[in-house]
Amino acid sequence: MLLQLGKGMIVSVEIFVLTLLFSLPLGLIVAFGRMSKNALLRTVTKIYISIMRGTPLMLQLLVVYFGPYYVFKIRITNHYRFIAVIIAFAVNYAAYFAEIYRSGIESMPIGQYEAAKVLGYGRGRTFFKIILPQVIKRILPAVTNEIITLVKDTSLSFAIAQAEMFTIAKQIAAAQTTIMPLMAAGVFYYIFNLAVAAVMERLEKAYAYYR
Repeated sequence: MLLQLGKGMIVSVEIFVLTLLFSLPLGLIVAFGRMSKNALLRTVTKIYISIMRGTPLMLQLLVVYFGPYYVFKIRITNHYRFIAVIIAFAVNYAAYFAEIYRSGIESMPIGQYEAAKVLGYGRGRTFFKIILPQVIKRILPAVTNEIITLVKDTSLSFAIAQAEMFTIAKQIAAAQTTIMPLMAAGVFYYIFNLAVAAVMERLEKAYAYYR
């Protein structure tokens, strides 16, 4: 049982890590689009965010997984199942991170941009050297909440039969008629979230000099 759960745990961690790897930078790009002066780009990103936040992640998983077959008649392979999970999770969480980024960026005083301009800083250098570090400090609590939610949301992969921690735990529980595998999975998620919270707390302390 422990060996099977261990394999599922590895898959859950892979989904978690890859989702963050893609969704965090994608969210920043979407945030720029959401704040763009270009009306078309701003509208497109606003619609994207609305759809991602307004529909269930499970439905998005099904669309990403079965969409290529129904739209383009592309044969679905087992290998694509994991890829579909990462795509669906990344585009979903990018929408949430985009709004978090936007709230942090728009909360910065305009005086900081003006002061940087006086010092001869360009727009890109101003953002990445002065604004972004302060934004990260401000948004860390909100980002932490989303990351903790992501840990638990990895269990939604069962919607397209991707065997991760919780799915395997349910299979073992049904086969052995015992609740212990589910309890073990619950302990794993709790410990995982404790570790995430500890890491994020250290990050908050690392950025404390911006107060």
